[in-house]
Amino acid sequence: MSRIIISDTSCLIALTKIGKLDLLKELFQKVLITTSVSKEFGGTLPGWIIRANAEDLKKQEELEKRLDQGEASSIALALVLEYSTLIIDEIKGRRIAEALQINIIGTVGIILLANKRGLISNPLDLILLLVNNGFRLSDKLLEMIIERFGSSQ
Repeated sequence: MSRIIISDTSCLIALTKIGKLDLLKELFQKVLITTSVSKEFGGTLPGWIIRANAEDLKKQEELEKRLDQGEASSIALALVLEYSTLIIDEIKGRRIAEALQINIIGTVGIILLANKRGLISNPLDLILLLVNNGFRLSDKLLEMIIERFGSSQ
């Protein structure tokens, strides 16, 4: 069974800033987002990004005590959808999602997956473009990526 992909706002914003939002479509065909994520994004999204909401508002409200509304709603949706993967970048949200046994990936993971599937040739270029456009990445992770992909230029 194929996975259901749910995205938080940060990935949508980051990929839009570097002109690579379509990578999500190439990788997954469709992506679910919540109404809260759509509002946080604030712009027009393509039709292959589908709005859905978790029915367990109590769980979402509980999560909103620790996370922003977009992250909380995305995690709440992932909890009710079997075979889902959540695209989430913020470390606190990632830890909570992992503790709830939600399969996660981040924006950098999306770029690395696109490289693995032959959709892009040099992930380092895109990751550096992300960083230059305000995407926060730990120095340690950036060093690992440069070490792995820097010599392929």
